[in-house]
Amino acid sequence: MILCLATNNQHKVEELQALLGSRYELKTLSDIGCFDDIPETENTFQGNSRQKAVFVRERFGINCIADDSGLEVEALNGEPGVFSARYAGEHGNHDKNNVLLLKNLEGVENRSAQFRCVITLILGDDIHQFDGIIRGTILHEKRGKEGFGYDPLFVPDGYTRTFAEMGLEEKNPISHRGLAVQKLIDFLDSLVLS
Repeated sequence: MILCLATNNQHKVEELQALLGSRYELKTLSDIGCFDDIPETENTFQGNSRQKAVFVRERFGINCIADDSGLEVEALNGEPGVFSARYAGEHGNHDKNNVLLLKNLEGVENRSAQFRCVITLILGDDIHQFDGIIRGTILHEKRGKEGFGYDPLFVPDGYTRTFAEMGLEEKNPISHRGLAVQKLIDFLDSLVLS
């Protein structure tokens, strides 16, 4: 089955393709000729995920997966939240986002946080959503070279290493995206079996 993943973020494509396996072929936005700036104007992960999927489906007529995900820090009232990728202003500048997060947490004892992911799947006219949450702690300094975003600062509960110190084979089964994708896979598999 061919599905468009509403992103050009190669890290997301690699993570999702590794989780989906060979039964599903992922196309990126550029693969389908979509070079539009897809709006993300909702104030929730659910809303942004749905907005992106609907945009692609309506304009390109392809079955689509869209996700919206980010980091929610308890002591910062859920920030950076839906602004995770552009927390420091420039979209996708991971270093600046991490620096700002650490600055905003200076002197804060409560380092509890969670990564949240919401995936929207559009098959034909049907819309389905799947979510995943992983709780953990924000460190005082970055550790690790793998992953992207806030991975070097986030240690999931029950672990001693950051997401950036884990390979995909270790991170995927426990990550917010991995948990949401597993629900997506279970749903797709149920369609094939029925």
